[in-house]
Amino acid sequence: MAEYAASQRSALKLKGIGDLSAGKKKKKKDKESKHRLEQVVTSQNEEEVMAKKTYIDKRTPAQIAFDKTQEKRQMERILNKASKTHKHRVEDFNRHLDNLTEHYDIPKVSWTK
Repeated sequence: MAEYAASQRSALKLKGIGDLSAGKKKKKKDKESKHRLEQVVTSQNEEEVMAKKTYIDKRTPAQIAFDKTQEKRQMERILNKASKTHKHRVEDFNRHLDNLTEHYDIPKVSWTK
Protein backbone atom coordinates (compact mmCIF):
# COMPACT_ATOMS: atom_id res chain seq x y z
CA MET A 1 0.00 0.00 0.00
CA ALA A 2 2.92 2.32 0.46
CA GLU A 3 3.44 2.27 -3.29
CA TYR A 4 0.13 4.10 -3.85
CA ALA A 5 0.71 6.76 -1.19
CA ALA A 6 2.32 9.14 -3.70
CA SER A 7 -0.53 8.90 -6.22
CA GLN A 8 -2.80 11.82 -6.93
CA ARG A 9 -6.23 11.65 -5.31
CA SER A 10 -8.21 14.34 -7.13
CA ALA A 11 -10.85 14.22 -9.83
CA LEU A 12 -9.85 13.58 -13.42
CA LYS A 13 -9.23 16.63 -15.54
CA LEU A 14 -10.38 16.26 -19.15
CA LYS A 15 -9.18 18.32 -22.09
CA GLY A 16 -11.55 20.94 -23.40
CA ILE A 17 -13.66 21.06 -20.27
CA GLY A 18 -12.79 24.02 -18.11
CA ASP A 19 -14.04 24.87 -14.67
CA LEU A 20 -17.86 24.88 -14.83
CA SER A 21 -18.26 27.52 -12.14
CA ALA A 22 -16.05 30.03 -14.02
CA GLY A 23 -19.04 31.70 -15.65
CA LYS A 24 -21.46 31.49 -18.54
CA LYS A 25 -20.91 32.69 -22.07
CA LYS A 26 -22.70 35.83 -23.11
CA LYS A 27 -25.50 35.56 -25.61
CA LYS A 28 -24.99 37.11 -29.01
CA LYS A 29 -27.18 39.97 -29.98
CA ASP A 30 -30.23 39.40 -32.18
CA LYS A 31 -29.02 41.91 -34.75
CA GLU A 32 -26.14 39.70 -35.79
CA SER A 33 -28.28 36.59 -36.18
CA LYS A 34 -30.93 38.48 -38.18
CA HIS A 35 -28.26 39.91 -40.46
CA ARG A 36 -26.78 36.44 -41.06
CA LEU A 37 -30.23 35.00 -41.76
CA GLU A 38 -30.92 37.71 -44.33
CA GLN A 39 -27.59 37.02 -46.03
CA VAL A 40 -28.31 33.31 -46.23
CA VAL A 41 -31.79 33.88 -47.70
CA THR A 42 -30.53 36.34 -50.30
CA SER A 43 -27.64 34.08 -51.30
CA GLN A 44 -30.01 31.11 -51.73
CA ASN A 45 -32.33 33.19 -53.93
CA GLU A 46 -29.40 34.31 -56.08
CA GLU A 47 -28.19 30.71 -56.45
CA GLU A 48 -31.67 29.55 -57.53
CA VAL A 49 -31.91 32.31 -60.13
CA MET A 50 -28.44 31.51 -61.45
CA ALA A 51 -29.22 27.78 -61.60
CA LYS A 52 -32.38 28.44 -63.60
CA LYS A 53 -30.62 30.73 -66.05
CA THR A 54 -27.55 28.55 -66.57
CA TYR A 55 -29.40 25.30 -67.41
CA ILE A 56 -29.07 24.56 -71.12
CA ASP A 57 -30.35 21.39 -72.75
CA LYS A 58 -27.31 19.91 -74.51
CA ARG A 59 -29.13 17.01 -76.14
CA THR A 60 -29.35 16.67 -79.88
CA PRO A 61 -32.74 16.70 -81.62
CA ALA A 62 -32.43 12.94 -82.19
CA GLN A 63 -31.87 12.37 -78.47
CA ILE A 64 -34.89 14.50 -77.59
CA ALA A 65 -37.07 12.59 -80.06
CA PHE A 66 -35.75 9.28 -78.69
CA ASP A 67 -36.62 10.28 -75.12
CA LYS A 68 -40.12 11.33 -76.17
CA THR A 69 -40.80 8.02 -77.91
CA GLN A 70 -39.42 6.09 -74.94
CA GLU A 71 -41.74 7.97 -72.61
CA LYS A 72 -44.70 7.39 -74.94
CA ARG A 73 -44.01 3.63 -75.11
CA GLN A 74 -43.60 3.49 -71.34
CA MET A 75 -47.03 5.11 -70.87
CA GLU A 76 -48.59 2.64 -73.34
CA ARG A 77 -47.10 -0.31 -71.43
CA ILE A 78 -48.39 1.03 -68.13
CA LEU A 79 -51.89 1.57 -69.50
CA ASN A 80 -51.89 -1.89 -71.09
CA LYS A 81 -50.89 -3.59 -67.85
CA ALA A 82 -53.34 -1.54 -65.81
CA SER A 83 -56.26 -2.45 -68.08
CA LYS A 84 -56.03 -6.21 -67.39
CA THR A 85 -57.25 -7.80 -64.17
CA HIS A 86 -55.40 -10.60 -62.43
CA LYS A 87 -57.99 -13.12 -63.57
CA HIS A 88 -57.57 -12.05 -67.20
CA ARG A 89 -53.76 -12.33 -66.94
CA VAL A 90 -54.03 -15.85 -65.50
CA GLU A 91 -56.35 -16.91 -68.33
CA ASP A 92 -53.92 -15.54 -70.94
CA PHE A 93 -51.02 -17.35 -69.29
CA ASN A 94 -52.92 -20.65 -69.18
CA ARG A 95 -53.81 -20.25 -72.87
CA HIS A 96 -50.13 -19.69 -73.62
CA LEU A 97 -49.13 -22.81 -71.68
CA ASP A 98 -51.72 -24.90 -73.56
CA ASN A 99 -50.22 -23.84 -76.88
CA LEU A 100 -46.71 -25.02 -75.95
CA THR A 101 -45.45 -28.37 -77.23
CA GLU A 102 -44.68 -31.41 -75.09
CA HIS A 103 -41.02 -30.53 -75.29
CA TYR A 104 -41.56 -28.12 -72.39
CA ASP A 105 -43.26 -30.69 -70.13
CA ILE A 106 -41.52 -31.75 -66.92
CA PRO A 107 -39.82 -35.14 -67.54
CA LYS A 108 -40.50 -38.17 -65.37
CA VAL A 109 -37.94 -38.74 -62.66
CA SER A 110 -39.13 -41.98 -61.10
CA TRP A 111 -37.91 -45.29 -62.69
CA THR A 112 -40.46 -47.46 -60.90
CA LYS A 113 -43.64 -46.00 -62.37
